[in-house]
Amino acid sequence: MGQNLVEKIAQEHISGTKVKVKAGDYITISPSYVMTHDNSGAVIPKFKSIGASKIYDPRQLVFTLDHNVQDKSEANLKKYSAIKEFAAQNDIDFYPAGRGIGHQIMCEEGYAWPQTMVVASDSHSNMYGGLGCLGTPIVRTDAASIWATGKTWWQVPQVARCELKGKLSQGVFGKDVIVTLCGFFNNDEVLNHAVEFCGEGVAGLSIDDRLTIANMTTEWGALVGLFPVDEGTIAWLEKRINFIEQRGAEGVPSDSDNQKSHPRMSEEKLNILKNSILSADDDCFYSRKLTLDLSTVSPHVSGPNSVKIMTSVRDLREKKIAVQKAYLVSCVNSRIDDLAAAASVVDGKKVADGVEFYIAAASSEVQKESEKRGDWQKLITSGARVLPPGCGPCIGLGEGLLQAGEVGISATNRNFKGRMGSRDAFAYLASPSVVAASAISGFIDMPHNFSETEILGNMEISKRDDQKQSETELIDGFQKTYSGRLLYCQADNMNTDGIFPGKYTYLDNFTAEQQAKAAMENYDPKFQGIAQGGDILVGGYNFGTGSSREQAATALKYKGIQLIVAASFSETYKRNAINNGFVTIECPELVDTLKTEFSDDTLTRVGDGDIIVDFEKAEIEYNNRQYQIRPLGKAAQELIVLGGLEKWVQANISKINK
Repeated sequence: MGQNLVEKIAQEHISGTKVKVKAGDYITISPSYVMTHDNSGAVIPKFKSIGASKIYDPRQLVFTLDHNVQDKSEANLKKYSAIKEFAAQNDIDFYPAGRGIGHQIMCEEGYAWPQTMVVASDSHSNMYGGLGCLGTPIVRTDAASIWATGKTWWQVPQVARCELKGKLSQGVFGKDVIVTLCGFFNNDEVLNHAVEFCGEGVAGLSIDDRLTIANMTTEWGALVGLFPVDEGTIAWLEKRINFIEQRGAEGVPSDSDNQKSHPRMSEEKLNILKNSILSADDDCFYSRKLTLDLSTVSPHVSGPNSVKIMTSVRDLREKKIAVQKAYLVSCVNSRIDDLAAAASVVDGKKVADGVEFYIAAASSEVQKESEKRGDWQKLITSGARVLPPGCGPCIGLGEGLLQAGEVGISATNRNFKGRMGSRDAFAYLASPSVVAASAISGFIDMPHNFSETEILGNMEISKRDDQKQSETELIDGFQKTYSGRLLYCQADNMNTDGIFPGKYTYLDNFTAEQQAKAAMENYDPKFQGIAQGGDILVGGYNFGTGSSREQAATALKYKGIQLIVAASFSETYKRNAINNGFVTIECPELVDTLKTEFSDDTLTRVGDGDIIVDFEKAEIEYNNRQYQIRPLGKAAQELIVLGGLEKWVQANISKINK
């Protein structure tokens, strides 16, 4: 059987013995680059605690300060200064606060090069797939591992093919496509998958549209959103290379001694790409095959507070849902074309009374180009409030957060409850055009009339017949059974903002005790009074979806939870847990039973008896009934026994030094 595009690119980044890669395999990877942002401040002590004496490959690392750029407090400035100093001491490429959002920089400066594998300690590294780069999230401990050894572990996800047919209508954008995909295929069809986009419809999508779609495959539940390299990709790279030649290499961190040329964006490198474009083999395997007819997509909105809920703007405008805040910010929709689309809507108009309209470019270069084109000034003249290039309100930091009872319409990528401010606010996601129109009207609106048609899409599921049998043997030192009180948190799609609020994420000195007390704060304020040390927490489907913050795993561990059982997990959450020596087990049958027994809306409750998890028998026992579970693989067992990835790295460094 042949390989799909994800498998082919992963194949080229295996560290050690080369094997034919297929979905499901655990492999050791050496990514081309690893990006960390403000969380570099948390990775640095992890790196030092491992015992590594130096950065394995300084050219592999990229630092970007982008999340909390509005915070001018002494503590944050000190943190930023320490990150900058560490980068200088170790010859690491560094981009200061104000240069832009890390994901945008990775694309602008050629780190996210097509057909390479690039990782970042941020959940929206999927965005690199818009350029044909295999971008996927890692967590902070993984980043420290790569800093020390140049590599980490990765389980190749199942791969879904998403065929895009037809062409978008005028006034419909990439944001409408991904909002439609999230809302139309809203039953976890691509959960924990890599999604490969293909089909005739791809050619009609701009790179900005592709970056938007790839970025929000994260919210769709995917680990990768990968577009093929085509004429559109090549044309974008040629334009970017020409721009850089005119701009010069001044201020660009360099991989070489030649400061006059850009180290990653060059005609020579582009010519190599042109002669080596990859494509999926005809006989490759996809676990899911989806199709979407782009001609049937019209402006839609996600929400409130969920990307799985979508409504056509045509229907919402009739309800005149008043908005108090509008946002044109973030890595997903604040590029040049996005700002231009919004500017064309507000041109000659004023933001409605009672509405605060916030704008922030994805990077300083985007803002300069928007200013040059006149779009930026049109937005300001309309009454928009300017924020610095960075994340800000998208993650609930800085100016303009949603207050209790307020409604926000945003071109960001995530609208979890409490994400952009109060958990009692209502957040909707839409394209820049819809956001701008809503800011002008004072209610959810769009600039033009659209005749809505039935969305045409479908999905087929396939099963592979050459999967290896799972390992059942337990390694020495692995705990065979866990038992304790069952603590049931019934919500599906439990997001990391609910488990560990974003407002605490970048407090690097937040202690284990403080993390424990913050656990589940946004999900259920009653949780702290119910949970006890020794409990085994049982969650719903897609537990831990959302951001890559590892505290969502460690907070529950520090609370004294022995392990977590769920119907399914976000792969990023599972990775964070295992990297911290915290066991996660999937058992949908048990969860389905609990959903039937406890059908009310109680968020946190104690079960009717103890639960026993037996890894030797690969089963769970609860209320005299047994439920089968998949055996935990040896690679994961080793990480649990050693106490997490950090200890695993220490052990491997010791082996290298012998």
